Amino acid sequence: MAAPEATTLFRARVPAARLHKAEEILARLGMKPGDAFNMLLAQIELREALPFEVTTRPPELLSAERQAAEWQEVLGVY
Repeated sequence: MAAPEATTLFRARVPAARLHKAEEILARLGMKPGDAFNMLLAQIELREALPFEVTTRPPELLSAERQAAEWQEVLGVY
C-alpha cells in the first residue's frame, strides 16, 4: 500500500459573503471549498496555466444573428 501524499494547510482571506455563497453552491455538488480549491490547483498543474482566461480586454459582443447561430450550432434547432 502506498504512503499517503503529504498535505499542507493553505489559508486565504476571502470576503465572508462570497465564501458563504460558494459554500452553498458547493454543498449542492457534494463538495467543500477545499475540494474546489484542490480541483483548481490540479487544473493549474495539468494545464500549466489557469483553467480560464484572465484578461483586461472586454469580451466580444455578438450580434443577435451570430448569437442565435451559435446557440443553434450547440443546441440544435429549438
